[in-house]
Amino acid sequence: MTRLMHTSPSDEPEENLTVQPPKTWATGAPAVAHALQYSLEETSVRRTGTTLLTMNQVDGTDCPGCAWADPSPGHRHVNEYCENGAKHINDEATTRRITADFFRRYSVSDLAARSDQWLNQQGRLTEPVVKRPGSDHYEPIGWQEALGLLAGELNSLDSPDEAVFYTSGRVSNEAAFVLQLFARAYGTNNLPDCSNMCHESSGFALHETLGTGKGTVTLEDLHHADLIFVVGQNPGSNHPRQLSALEAAKRNGARVIAVNPLPEAGLLRFKNPQKPRGVIGRGVEIADRFLHIRVGGDLALFQGLNRLLLEAEDARPGTVLDHDFIRASTSGFEEFSRHARTVAWEDVLRATGLTRAEIEKVRDDVLASERVIVCWAMGVTQHKHGVPTIREIVNFLLLRGNLGRAGAGACPVRGHSNVQGDRTVGIWEQMPDSFLDALRDEFGFEPPRHHGLDAVNSIKAMREGRVRFFLGVAGNFVRAAPDSDVTEEAMRRCRLTAHISTKLNRSHTVCGDTALILPTLGRTERDIQATGEQFVTVEDSMSEVHTSRGRLEPASRLLLSEVAILCRLARRTLEGRTEIPWDRFEADYGVIRDRIARIVPGLHDYNRRVVRPGGIRLPNPVNEGVFGTESGKALFTRNDWQMPRVPEGHLLLQTLRSHDQWNTVPYTTDDRYRGIHGSRRVVMVNPDDLTELGLADGQRVDLVSVWSDDVERRAAGFTVVAYPSARGCAAAYYPETNVLVPLDSVADISNQPASKGVVVRLESRALAGTTPD
Repeated sequence: MTRLMHTSPSDEPEENLTVQPPKTWATGAPAVAHALQYSLEETSVRRTGTTLLTMNQVDGTDCPGCAWADPSPGHRHVNEYCENGAKHINDEATTRRITADFFRRYSVSDLAARSDQWLNQQGRLTEPVVKRPGSDHYEPIGWQEALGLLAGELNSLDSPDEAVFYTSGRVSNEAAFVLQLFARAYGTNNLPDCSNMCHESSGFALHETLGTGKGTVTLEDLHHADLIFVVGQNPGSNHPRQLSALEAAKRNGARVIAVNPLPEAGLLRFKNPQKPRGVIGRGVEIADRFLHIRVGGDLALFQGLNRLLLEAEDARPGTVLDHDFIRASTSGFEEFSRHARTVAWEDVLRATGLTRAEIEKVRDDVLASERVIVCWAMGVTQHKHGVPTIREIVNFLLLRGNLGRAGAGACPVRGHSNVQGDRTVGIWEQMPDSFLDALRDEFGFEPPRHHGLDAVNSIKAMREGRVRFFLGVAGNFVRAAPDSDVTEEAMRRCRLTAHISTKLNRSHTVCGDTALILPTLGRTERDIQATGEQFVTVEDSMSEVHTSRGRLEPASRLLLSEVAILCRLARRTLEGRTEIPWDRFEADYGVIRDRIARIVPGLHDYNRRVVRPGGIRLPNPVNEGVFGTESGKALFTRNDWQMPRVPEGHLLLQTLRSHDQWNTVPYTTDDRYRGIHGSRRVVMVNPDDLTELGLADGQRVDLVSVWSDDVERRAAGFTVVAYPSARGCAAAYYPETNVLVPLDSVADISNQPASKGVVVRLESRALAGTTPD
């Protein structure tokens, strides 16, 4: 058996782990205090004031964290941000700096032994550096030479498809458009992005059933819904401003149903720090029902609900289903209905861990509601059956006409600030011919038509030697990707790896023969180009496109913007091969937006409309009763029941974020709302499961994942924490547990890593042997 083993860095002893009972409420005055404490540790009072008072304001800086929508202009609080957003923006605005002396002091091997938190805390990158073949140190390099190295490598490849261009959702619309234009003019559609690892299942399911990959609701819809499901999502830590929307909905009479394997503080009670009752009062109870579901049981839950709705219609014909909507606007109902009635209750109850009575109470809530919204995040998408689950959610919404009208609809909640906008402007390895045709007509070249590589297939291609060049624009690809050891081995097989980054991260320590770090402006910083100060644009989860302007002076005079770096690289690489005006793009981002306006539907007159308060709301055809499916109607689907097989003595593990973490970057080793302090190498297990497994609270274990390839993947040195998780399930933090997620363990259809359904055994350290902590 092949053994892959991941351990914690041996030169950084962890703090002492302390565990307290999980919190039963979120935010309030402690969130304000923690946000300010972290911000002031990173930067000055003046800079903190500048970032926070302009954040998410009209003509201000868009939060670089999650993609939650802003209230309309005139309805925004002066402090329109959350604890995590405040931490994230001031993490970028830090006054700490990494200079050439730092890279002389620390070798790549030294840095590889450091934690994600330590790497992030070193501060902002200030000048381009290169690791040359055979060296273990980065050293300074001028921009001209750095770009020449990149262009020379690209032009030496045997095929454009030997290059991969990765994008994080922090990238602006302008930089994303330039990147995809460069990649396609170069000759490849290898454009993996962070969507491949978070909401790809949403896109595939919604495209198939509704003809659009985006959600259908607005912030106002949430305020006026009768019933809101929050499924596989933790707003208190990952999208805290969503709690304000849920509070407003509750005030307007809505009920909220939380569906989660773990009790999450924000879904239990919310203390809004912007209101007196949120500081000195009890706050607002958010969840009227909490369904303590087993990991991966969401498909079975909605199938059970749909069967109950069909049976309620049988009992009271014409009173439950929206027959007019079903006849006029949908197809596939009869086949769906026949299959739904065959769903076995024993399967539903086994998959969900719920009782039939609990599900019937939810049915009663649905029947009492005219307007229903279902919100979901990665607790739904990151499963082998993620796409069928979301299709079943769409079935649920279609049955009672909860699509295309106010206060109702589908709401995938994106976790990164502009991941949706990047996709809108072309960052996808499978862009449709209509987009590629428009690109051809606008710029006079023929884009490649074959589908490119997504994130998982990019790793496989690097591992097999079919990709030799990797460029990452923002993000931390190595730590975001599954199967950590395999991913790192694959990256090291590249001839050249390069990252356009603001701060140091683990990906910079996993190098090809040649490696470059290209430092860039952050979203908080002023961007001055030849025609003057620039702004960029982003799109939130609810299809609203708005401006973002930096207010701080750049961290270094040697920084270039992402747009500038990409335009200069494109010009050097493609010199004489296209007539694309890279120089004009770099000098004036408005020229980029003018070209986007002629290619992307809904962004016409881009420059004039986007600067209006509130920006541009992109049209959603579903809300106009138009479905871009083959039939022109919304599609009911048949989704076969699935549940991972968990052998006796094993648990089903979900990976998740701690509260004090943004994506792959932990700010501290604490998870305040879950009561865990001082360590991230913990595994949360139901006390009854611990008893059955013969384990004790506080025991040290290794996590060993079980997969069909006969490779043992081990995450060593974890502490067991007795926690009210669903029976048969466990939870642990990523990226530390990404090593346990096999590269081939992906969602059907979308190819998204299945990080929420990992079969593991907990092996006592007394039995695990010699693996160092």
